[in-house]
Amino acid sequence: MPISLDKAVIARIVKAGEKFEILVDPEKALELKRGKEIKMEDVLAAREIYSDVGKGLRAPQEKLNRLFGTNNAEQIAVKIIHEGELQLTTEQRRKMVEDRRKQIAGMISRQGVNPQSGAPHPVERILNAMEQAKVQIDGTKPTEEQIEGILEKIQRIIPIRFEKVQLAIKIPPAYSARSVSAVRAFGKLQKEEWLNDGSYAAQSEIRAGMQPEIFDKLNSLTKGEVEVKVLSKTRQ
Repeated sequence: MPISLDKAVIARIVKAGEKFEILVDPEKALELKRGKEIKMEDVLAAREIYSDVGKGLRAPQEKLNRLFGTNNAEQIAVKIIHEGELQLTTEQRRKMVEDRRKQIAGMISRQGVNPQSGAPHPVERILNAMEQAKVQIDGTKPTEEQIEGILEKIQRIIPIRFEKVQLAIKIPPAYSARSVSAVRAFGKLQKEEWLNDGSYAAQSEIRAGMQPEIFDKLNSLTKGEVEVKVLSKTRQ
């Protein structure tokens, strides 16, 4: 489905003092930036690389070849999204923060229980605790990278217990470099090492309820070639 120019935002990068811009769907561009595989036809509102979107000025082919090593618009767009910045409007940022807040509250409600009753906390109670604890949400940052810090704050307001698991993760050489930051963002990293063949191995402690999301993320980054083993489970 074509992306509406009214919805599109600018993604921008500056290389060697030169500015390059593209028009993108903000939500799809963020998903791509976080490592999810997205078709570029669902990301780009226009298959053009601009030096100034507002003035409609296209970037010269010579500069694209010199600074990006190609003049392929989709390949350059991927680099701009991964390495550059998304220019979101105030309303878009507000909506993303609110959506992320509800997503985090829902995840905590599903994965944790009230140790006094053994039942989950309702989402509304989680949201109220987040407000009382003055939790700050980053709408552009993945949920799993924020949730541990949020839990520390709201556990001072309401009692929550989680089951935790220790995972052993091994990523093949072809995908190790792109996957390291994702592994480090999950839970508490306990050990990591680069193996002789270029593979990346790590042990990490996470909340048990995060397993499906983590497995999906790692499978997406490695095209299903990641190896994950549960080493132990504990309740906290």
